[in-house]
Amino acid sequence: MCGAEVFALPEGVQRVARYLQDANHPHTPQMLDGAARTSQEAAEQLGIEVGQVAKSVVFKHKPSGGHVLVIAAGDRRVDEKKVAALVGKTGRADAEFVKAQTGFSIGGVSPVAHLHAPITLIDASLSRFELLWAAAGHPHAVFPLTLQQLQALTGAPVVDIAQEPVDTAAGQSQA
Repeated sequence: MCGAEVFALPEGVQRVARYLQDANHPHTPQMLDGAARTSQEAAEQLGIEVGQVAKSVVFKHKPSGGHVLVIAAGDRRVDEKKVAALVGKTGRADAEFVKAQTGFSIGGVSPVAHLHAPITLIDASLSRFELLWAAAGHPHAVFPLTLQQLQALTGAPVVDIAQEPVDTAAGQSQA
């Protein structure tokens, strides 16, 4: 990708594209025809299993006032008690908080290129898949990566923080 291609994209996608390029990630964000605000929508558009969607779930980190980013498989719910046991007290993040901390709107939160550095955790359930897809800063943008690449890009540990599988039609939204 040359620099000129980045500027035709929405601002959040540009930020993710630059981050991936600077990190020498082999893939660039791809724009989808329709929105992929939920893991189910993303999986349908990409023709993949819902679990291959590396969804970003944001929580308030009460001790610091910052945010906790949990990257989990699209077919799993995040266990908030497990997250709190690892990082301290957390709370729900509303759309305004998510946008202020990450620079992204809910439905397009990327695992990288946040405005403010998060405490990041990656759920071990993602290890079931060779290829993952993550939001790239906009509800219509995604990029492919492996679990190892996700770890390298975020510097986050892989931990057990998900509940058992859920019905994907009623599953947690991708943030």
